[in-house]
Amino acid sequence: MLSFPFLLMVSLAAGFVGAMSGMGGGVVLIPVLTFVGLDIKRAIAASIVSVIASSSGAASAYVRDGITNVKVGMFLEIFTMVGAWTGALITLSINERTLYILFGAILFVCWGALWIRQNRPHRSSVQDRFSRWLELEGHYFDKATGEEVSYKAIRAYWGGPLMFLAGITSGLLGIGAGAVKVLIHDLVMELPPKVSTTTSNLIIGVTALAGTSVYLSKRLIDPLIAGPVILGVVAGALAGTRVLVHLKNETVRKFFLLVLAVLGAEMIVRGWRGA
Repeated sequence: MLSFPFLLMVSLAAGFVGAMSGMGGGVVLIPVLTFVGLDIKRAIAASIVSVIASSSGAASAYVRDGITNVKVGMFLEIFTMVGAWTGALITLSINERTLYILFGAILFVCWGALWIRQNRPHRSSVQDRFSRWLELEGHYFDKATGEEVSYKAIRAYWGGPLMFLAGITSGLLGIGAGAVKVLIHDLVMELPPKVSTTTSNLIIGVTALAGTSVYLSKRLIDPLIAGPVILGVVAGALAGTRVLVHLKNETVRKFFLLVLAVLGAEMIVRGWRGA
């Protein structure tokens, strides 16, 4: 089943979903690879390499379009890199069944928080002194509405430590933890949904690089799997970015919720049944 055409096709879909949602392609890639028989730890290792590729493909387009907030991304990357390295070490020491259930549970936690958030319009809160000192603000032109959107990030003092936990999730599960990062951007720092998604794509690649170093040292990354996965994910991510910029913020959020619900349920059931 793990032929080059199969891996390429799955990776194309994973990269597209990852770029559209800001989650990274691992949320699709890992369930599919484990479903066809690949060991979950090797699937996680292959996925975390693909996260670097998808981030590179999507982030470059988003930065060019002026939606990504590079200052926010660079500040938060400091915390996510340390977390990813820690999470990868944890993965090597726990059993597969626990990994399946953790994967699904984290996706459902994010789903629940975003469901509560979905009917609340984005608002510009008063920026705190620390976030203002870091100059975490910006603006972009929204092609879907034809309007210029201005915003100011808040609570950076909470965003940083929480991103450390997101980094642990990334290294632990190989998913880029874009789901968790978007959640922190959205609920804690109050960034607009498109800025949350695009800035997440910038961060996840750097985060995944830290976790990848651990899996490489343990020889869990198979080049015959990683090669076609990287090609497919990059192509899919570039296609996803072209679609995202023309969608409304609420459309992006609903798409994100659907993906989280389906894959979260699938992974928890498999973990409960012993994979």
